[in-house]
This record gives sequence, C-alpha cells and structure tokens, in this order.
Amino acid sequence: MTSFRFIALEKTLNRVVEKVRYPSEKASEYFGCMTFNRSVMQEYLTVEAFEAVKKAMEQGLSIDRKVTDQVASAMKAWALSKGATHYTHWFHPLTGSTAEKHDAFINPLSNGKALEHFQGGELIQQEPDASSFPSGGIRSTFEARGYTAWDPTSPAFILDNTLCIPTIFVSYTGESLDYKTPLLKSVAAIDKIATQLCRYFDKKVQKVYPTLGWEQEYFLVDDALYSARPDLVLTGKTVFGHASAKDQQLSDHYFGTINDRALAFMQELEVEVHKLGIPLKTRHNEVAPSQFECAPVFEEVNVAVDHNQLLMHMMEKVARRHHFKVLLHEKPYAGINGSGKHNNWSLATDTGINLLSPGKTAKDNFRFLTILANILKAIHTYEELLRASVASEGNDLRLGANEAPPAIISVFLGTQVSASLDEIEKMPVRKKINNNHGRNVIADIPKIPEILLDNTDRNRTSPFAFTGNKFEFRAVGSSANTAKPMFVLNTIVAEQLNLFKEEVDAFIKKGIKKDDAIFNVVKKYIKESKSIRFEGNSYSDEWLTEAANRGLSNNRSTPDALPAFISKKSVQLFEKHHILSKIEIEARYEIKLEKYIKKLQIESRVMGDLAINHILPTAIHYQNRLIENAKGLKEVLDSKTFVKLSRNQLNAIKDISDHVAIIKEEVIAMTEARKVANKLENIPEKARAYRDKVLFYFDSIRYHVDKLEMLVDDELWPLPKYRELLFIK
Repeated sequence: MTSFRFIALEKTLNRVVEKVRYPSEKASEYFGCMTFNRSVMQEYLTVEAFEAVKKAMEQGLSIDRKVTDQVASAMKAWALSKGATHYTHWFHPLTGSTAEKHDAFINPLSNGKALEHFQGGELIQQEPDASSFPSGGIRSTFEARGYTAWDPTSPAFILDNTLCIPTIFVSYTGESLDYKTPLLKSVAAIDKIATQLCRYFDKKVQKVYPTLGWEQEYFLVDDALYSARPDLVLTGKTVFGHASAKDQQLSDHYFGTINDRALAFMQELEVEVHKLGIPLKTRHNEVAPSQFECAPVFEEVNVAVDHNQLLMHMMEKVARRHHFKVLLHEKPYAGINGSGKHNNWSLATDTGINLLSPGKTAKDNFRFLTILANILKAIHTYEELLRASVASEGNDLRLGANEAPPAIISVFLGTQVSASLDEIEKMPVRKKINNNHGRNVIADIPKIPEILLDNTDRNRTSPFAFTGNKFEFRAVGSSANTAKPMFVLNTIVAEQLNLFKEEVDAFIKKGIKKDDAIFNVVKKYIKESKSIRFEGNSYSDEWLTEAANRGLSNNRSTPDALPAFISKKSVQLFEKHHILSKIEIEARYEIKLEKYIKKLQIESRVMGDLAINHILPTAIHYQNRLIENAKGLKEVLDSKTFVKLSRNQLNAIKDISDHVAIIKEEVIAMTEARKVANKLENIPEKARAYRDKVLFYFDSIRYHVDKLEMLVDDELWPLPKYRELLFIK
C-alpha cells in the first residue's frame, strides 16, 4: 500500500468519536441567541425605530436615515455584548457561495485611545471590491466599485465574533451582481398580484409571501481519505474509482441507525445553527452509504435561502472539528445516488392561510383550485426556464440517472387532486352560483377533503410534485444557491397570476359574475396545462417518448438548458416584473456557461494528471513485477508447467498494457480537444465543445483506469478506494 494512502487509512481507523458539549439550557432557550431578531430589536430599539424596521420587513417601506442610526447603535450594543469585534456585509455573489469583508468596530481617537464605532451609514451600505466577482461582462476588471446594501427582512447574526449583516450586492452602475436582489424583487412581484387575487375570496388579506422548506442532502468523508484524493480536493467528486462490492444495493443505509461519528457531527451542527436561528428539525441517513439529509421547518423564502447558505458554511466548519469533509457535489461518486436539495415551496397570507392547502369548505377549495390551476399553467408555459434554473455541470450528472427526476419538467398532483381537475374540465363552462350565508360559491365544485397523510401519495420520480400543502421542486442540486430556482418560480407564478386577473376582470366587465368568471378561466387553464401533469414513473423510457409527444422539452445538459434563460419570452418576463434587465440576464447566462466550462476544464486537467502521473506509473510498476515473476517462473519450471502456471500473469500483463495504451491515447486526445475548445471565443460554442469534445473522453478514460484498479496490487494503488471512502469508520 502506498505510504500516503496508508497514513490516510491509519488516521481514519484511529478516529475517536467526539462528544458534543451541549449548552446547559434546552434548545428552545438558546435558539436564535446569536441573531438580531424581533425580540432582540424590541429590547434594544425605541418603539419608533422598531416599528420602522417592522414596516420595512413586512411592507417593504424604506427606513429613514435617523432610524438607521438608532438601529446601528442598537445592533452594535447587542453585538458587543455577545463578544463581536468586527462587522461585515454578508452577501451572495454570482459565484454561488457567500462573501464578506470584515471591518473592526474599533475607531482610533487622537489621544491614543479608541472606541467602538458603527453608524447608520455603515449599516445600510458598504463598498467591497467588485472587480474579481463574476459579472458576465457587466463590469470591466478595472472598474472595481460595487455596493452592498442592508436587507432588513433577514436578521443579522454573529459568527466567529463578527456581526454579519445580510445584504444585496450591486455594481456601481446599479446592475445586480448577486442572487438576493432578484429574489427580493420576485417576492415583491408575487406579493402584489397574489394579494389582489386573494381579495377575490377574502378582503382581509393584505400580504402574500412565498415560503420555502429545503431538504439538504450531503455526503461525509473522512478528512484524511479526502486529502489523499486530489480529485475530491480539486473538483468535489471522484473522477476515478471502481464500484465497491457493497454500496447501496441492500438499501440498508436509508433511514438506518446513524453512525456514531456522523451523529456527533450532526448534534454539534444542530447546536450551532439553532443559535443562528436556523430551525433545523430533521436528520436521517439517505440512500447511499455516508449520505445524509437535514431539513428545517419552512420559513419565508428570503430568510430560508439565507439560512441554507449559512447552513452549508456551518456544515464545513463543524465537519472540520469532527475530522470530516462535507461533499455537496451533486454526484461525488459514480454508480450510487447523488445529492439534491428539494425545495418545498408554497404561498402564505398574513391571515395565516396556506394557499396550497385544500380546505373543508367549497369557498376554500375554490381558492385552492384557483391557485393550483395558475401554478400548473405557469409551469406549463415556462417549463424550459424552470429547467434552466437548476442547470449545472454537477446536476447534469444527477438528473435523469434513475435516482433523481429527469431533465423533463412535469408536475405530479396525486390521484385525488388530478381526479378533481379532470372533473372540473368536464363541467359546463358556466355553472350556477348559489348564495351561501351571503357569499357566492360554486354549488357543485368537486369536494376536496382536508389532505391528510393517506390522501396524497408521494412520487419521488417527479421533478415538481404536490405533497399535500406545498410543491416539492426536487430537481434542485445539492450545491445550488436556492435563490435562483426560487426567484424564477416566484416570477413565473406572478406573471401567470397577472394574466389570470386580466382575464377574470375582462369577464367581469362583460357582466359575468366574479365566481363565474374565475371558474371559466380556471377551467381553461386546467385544460391548457394538462400536458404538464404526469402521475407515472418519470424514470421510465416510456415517459421520454410520451413527454416528447406532449411537446415537453428534454434539455439534458447545461448548454442545452441555459438558452431558455435568455429567450425572448424569458427576457420579456423578467423585464416586465423588474426582476432583471436584459443586460443582467445575458450576464448571468454567460457566467453560468463560463462556470460550466471551467468545471469541465478542471476535471479534465485533474483526470489527465492523475491518469498520467499517478495511475499509469503504478500500473507499469506492478506490470514489471509480474514480468519479473514470469521470468523467474520460466527459469525454474519446465515449459509445460510454466505455460500452465503463468497464464494468469501473462494475461494480466497484456491487459495492463492494453489499458495503459488506451488511457495514454485518450488522455492525449482529450488534452488536444481541450486546447481546441480553449481557443474558441464564443462562450456558448465553447461550452458545447467542452460537452461534445472534452467530456466525451471522461467515461472511457475512467473505465480503463477503474479496470486497472481491479488488476493492480491493492498495496500499490495510490488512491483510497470506494470501499474505504463510502463507509465511515
């Protein structure tokens, strides 16, 4: 065994399970203790300042400069009481991760002393260098100025003695350079129109907001083994590795007893994130060995997105203390399940109603069916855009691999809800309206009882499934910033609700009663969007054919999926609702393609380096051993016995030579293809070249390397194997 691999395995086997030091209080007593939440605001702010911040959070109203000084002073006092020494504007640049620049509270005085200083101006705006963040051509490298601006709807928090203030990030000329800005705009867009629609049914509704409950899947791997795998370190995935004799085929890991080391990590993670106000509630083993999932209680979508980004950071931080590395790549290991981030999305009102919960009354059901029909219509109209929102190099490997939804976007509703929609479709266009206690309702609209656990089955193969009181968008990748699919989903639903209201109001102007008008349009939408509904097995080959016959897209790769983002229809959509300008849309398209190219470029380089400089020398070294062994046998055995006993060695020598020759040949061809692709200046053309000409060699090179893994002496093989990586010791 190579010394580096031996040391990694020795460290792994000597790991000691670390016990988590729980706070003496119950979790409910320290939950949110490191966040500047509403209860803290009430304690530290004047009544005037608290009401101003509350209106900004709930109604989107701007905060007066005089009030921001009060908020900054209170935030500083609270942060200092918690031991904070610095503050930072915490934002989500288009890298997909988070960014921050720390400044100390301390401000020197002329007498050689110093005091802590933090005012409204520093709270509401900061100026980080924007030159090295992805901009898609919006800014030149020498144009460095960018601005972060406080988002009062997401609470500030303290991490590592630093006050972190959630912010948006924009360029000097005002273009969005982050994920949060379009998300906030999409929340405002859907609030405005959904509130108007809800007032058809309930005049008390003043606000509608999207909610999100994400489910984060991830792998854990021992950090020593991780460090002994250059491919994991540099790409987040294994580019080589023969399947373990045992992996997930017995289904014994799924929901099984959690390994002690993994459990200790989870317990400490929960303590740390609960302090930060992240309502993490669920933990369990996932399908693949060393794969796990955690999930919180749902929250308002903007806060939920911030919390997911913060959780991924905390996972990395806590994992280091337990000698683990967290793998968030969508497909870190070949041949076993990859990881997603299921996004459970719904709409809620300020009156406490979940708009995706069927009710017990005809009126509540009518509202539910109205919202549902609009969502179906939105998905049907913009299915390609929704697919583009989850496109990435890692997710391309996961989607459609019979472990995750396919790249075809469809909606699963369950037999009960589908039957109700089918019944509505068969009804006459105009229905008789009865008066029910002074309220007009449709007399015989299909009755949908309150949905309990047994009333709606789950379809794990569907990318967009109704699960009782929410939709589960299952196509989102595990490493993704959830803001992108969420702002896309919010925007397409907002657009559809606008169109719905226009059609309903047009009927009303013609003298048709409101409920009649609503029903007419709902029935029309149910019929027009029927092709997006699919109740069967989305993994099946039959669905591929049927989906094509229905006219649904199947954009299996990122270069195929992303053009939907810059289509005329999408540009008009985002500009109409002031989410993104055309220049911002085109910039994001270019950034996503460049990231796709660079990911494949890095993987290709890592693959070539490992193959040529690690795998082949090892294989040739072992082959030389076999040759020497064969020579020795020939010297001491008669020819007949030699032929009989050396057959296996000679076959192995030949097999090694064949694999080595093919690997050399294909690595050279892949490298040449990469050089050709790198010379292309057109970004979409370059991305397609990487997909068609460079990625083309990955599977073949891997196949032959993995064959060598099974031929070469285990003691010589330079990389930790799947059987070592997948099972936590």
